[in-house]
Amino acid sequence: MHPITTATAAALVAGLAGAACAADTDALLADAKSAAPDEIANNATVMDWDGNTLQQGSNGFTCFPTPPTLNGTAPMCLDAAWASWADAWMNKKPFTASTVGISYMLAGDGGASNIDPYAQEETPGNDWIVEGPHLMIIVPDAASLEGMSTDPHNGGPYVMWKGTDYAHIMVPTTGK
Repeated sequence: MHPITTATAAALVAGLAGAACAADTDALLADAKSAAPDEIANNATVMDWDGNTLQQGSNGFTCFPTPPTLNGTAPMCLDAAWASWADAWMNKKPFTASTVGISYMLAGDGGASNIDPYAQEETPGNDWIVEGPHLMIIVPDAASLEGMSTDPHNGGPYVMWKGTDYAHIMVPTTGK
């Protein structure tokens, strides 16, 4: 697995948000690092949404604070496979994972459709879910997701966005 390059991370950052965070660096670092276990977060690169490196890392993970366009808390920490996934998702490009990828969101998120990768808000038919602390897994072979639940209320792991290039396993956890 290759570490995320500065160019890849900058492209990811540029695509996800255009506004600068108003919080100070310490607050941004604390928020971003709350996404992953301490062992991961303390050795990860941490970037803000303007592409500035707040902490240089050595473990191939890149953590981001909650996007300034979101209300609530939703920091994330991505490995290189997830950075490629995020680039494809943001740019609506086809995606197939070349390796297993891990992304942490141990502070939870503000919500997303469980079936529509591009839904911006809850609607009666888009199976909106606000997830607590979780990690996300992508796999190279989408067929390996067959038979897994897609029910976010089943009390365990489930597949989000099944049938799309962005399908991934959501694994609820207790957080930090």
